Amino acid sequence: MRVAGLTWSAIALLSSLNGCVLAEPIPKVARAAPTVDLGYSTYQGTYNSTSKINVFKGIRYAAPPVGELRWRAPHAPATNRSTAIPATQDPPICPQTGASSETPPIYGFVSGPGNEDCLFLNVFAPANAKNLPVFLWIHGGGYGLFSARTLDPTEFQATNGNNFITVVIQYRLGAFGFLAGADVQEDGTPNAGLLDMDFALQWVQKYIKKFGGDPSRVTIGGESAGAAAVMYQAMAYGGKQKKNLFNNIISASPWIPNQYNYDHEVPTKHYDDFAEAAGCGNADDTLQCLRDADSAVLQNASAKVSEAGPFGTFAFLPVTDGTFVQQRPTQQLTSKVLKGKRILTGNNANEGVPLSPPTSSTLQDFRKYIDITYPSFKAADKAALEAKYAYTGDDKDTNPSSPLFETTGTTFPTAVNQSGFATGQQQRLFNVFAESTFDCPSHWLASAFPQAWKYQYSVPPAYHGADLTAYWSIGTSVPGNDFKHAFQKIWGSFITKDSPIISVKDAKGSKSNATVPEAYGGLMDWPQWTEGNKALMSLNTTGGTPVRQEPTENLKYFVYVEPGVTNQFKLADGGKWEGGRGDRCKWWKSVAAKVPY
Repeated sequence: MRVAGLTWSAIALLSSLNGCVLAEPIPKVARAAPTVDLGYSTYQGTYNSTSKINVFKGIRYAAPPVGELRWRAPHAPATNRSTAIPATQDPPICPQTGASSETPPIYGFVSGPGNEDCLFLNVFAPANAKNLPVFLWIHGGGYGLFSARTLDPTEFQATNGNNFITVVIQYRLGAFGFLAGADVQEDGTPNAGLLDMDFALQWVQKYIKKFGGDPSRVTIGGESAGAAAVMYQAMAYGGKQKKNLFNNIISASPWIPNQYNYDHEVPTKHYDDFAEAAGCGNADDTLQCLRDADSAVLQNASAKVSEAGPFGTFAFLPVTDGTFVQQRPTQQLTSKVLKGKRILTGNNANEGVPLSPPTSSTLQDFRKYIDITYPSFKAADKAALEAKYAYTGDDKDTNPSSPLFETTGTTFPTAVNQSGFATGQQQRLFNVFAESTFDCPSHWLASAFPQAWKYQYSVPPAYHGADLTAYWSIGTSVPGNDFKHAFQKIWGSFITKDSPIISVKDAKGSKSNATVPEAYGGLMDWPQWTEGNKALMSLNTTGGTPVRQEPTENLKYFVYVEPGVTNQFKLADGGKWEGGRGDRCKWWKSVAAKVPY
């Protein structure tokens, strides 16, 4: 198994690419430790005198999913009331299943060992909290990576006056959470990781009052796979789950890769390859053999299968199981049969980086990528795709001498051929991946809910995941201070007031030359997204000191650090954004069954 030279997490990865250095956790000051009795166990946390928050780390919300509980729905934890359990350390991480071995290790998407007994959550509750709204976070990582570690929301909470509680959960990853196939359907459950999330949400309904939370005001949020995971919670059981587990959704860069039926040839091959790699390929009862296998053997098998895929891909993903996930996302989002009342959803300006190939400069490279990524597309589909993503350069290939700069979103050139990372065919590929997998899913989500607000995180470099440092922000230098304040206020307002609209003063921050669309009453002008008015808020900055970053030979860009970083927000037509993204998203939905998603 390949293990990263450093212990990566989502925030550590993106912070390193941004050239940021994370601060050590805020030291805890001795004080009477907060204690909570959950019935099945009593937990003793710590009080952070700086943030004035009670922190409980490593609360068990489900039984260890090991042995006969592998690939089954989560079970309630056993009762353990012998003594108060210390809740002072982050929980063990789940086994980490990385992306394709073609993906550069520096990106951090690499396999690593973990502990199957990892169904824990962390709670950050302001001291003396009473009936506060709740924010539950589901981390991203391709359903195969990362954890609750290093995700400290105390700065985010402080920006909002400590007026909500944060819960950060872990869930089964890789083959442990997303193994599918006929055997798993018959004697277990596909999508075990999604069921873990649902179980954690039910835990919040039962126990969050004990921390001072209001279970009737829950917002679920996530980034990348986590952003799609919150979508799957809204889709759960055909959108007709009896319990109302949340009201609001924050979906940042929702990642929706291929979703197959549980017994389709693709997940079936992954199951067979996994069993073979684990030494169970010839067993009389393959699934029982896997349940009996040593954890380290299974972790290596999960890594081996996922790493065999094309650049930037993960093998073990949500499937249509007929129960928890009953339709493909495009089908159910179109029907609008979903849980949740309102959504705040966004994408980044350069979602195509770093999970799509960065060395594809020719038309032949571009077409090879399309062939690999969309094997069900016919010649007519590929021709239509090329027409939708028309190349506007002087020749058929990328010109390496072309200047790199970010687009405005509203004028030519567009993200189809131009960005701060690439031009020509390379950018064309980046943008196809970005729109098909992240940007258009965000559009579709916004259109699926009764109330919706849509934004783009445009702060350079704005690659996929760069926004993480805006809310998991302790010790980060990118984006600028005023931007972090405004962005955290936007999310906090949505969590606590059901609307992301904040004051112009908060949006502008400390600099009088900041630009923000203004409405009456000193508030930002930010209309809701509707089919008739696709209002998009571009959240950007200008100014600051440029700092060159070169994490790999093929990934070079600038970040902009204080002093001088100034907020620059603008409203735009999301349908016309980047030369007609709305029209391209309609095209992707028209071919969704062939992707499939």
